[in-house]
Amino acid sequence: MSRLLFTIRYVLPTAVILAGFVLFLLNPTVEGAEGPAAFVGAGLSVWLLNVLHRVGVDGDADRAAEDAARTYFDRHGRWPDEAVR
Repeated sequence: MSRLLFTIRYVLPTAVILAGFVLFLLNPTVEGAEGPAAFVGAGLSVWLLNVLHRVGVDGDADRAAEDAARTYFDRHGRWPDEAVR
């Protein structure tokens, strides 16, 4: 995994969430919690978008493998993982 990808997937959301906690520690009141909560929410959003993107990309690979298996079936009359009769 490249350094940039690692940074965007893990370091960026962690830094934003930690910034929210630090801001809350600087002003631990109910009135002062709105800004830090926004930071924590933004960090969790970045993390969730990364997770959803990875799930979507994995689904594309599964669909491509299924299409290849169906093409093989059309040519040979059996699935690629079936034993030859």
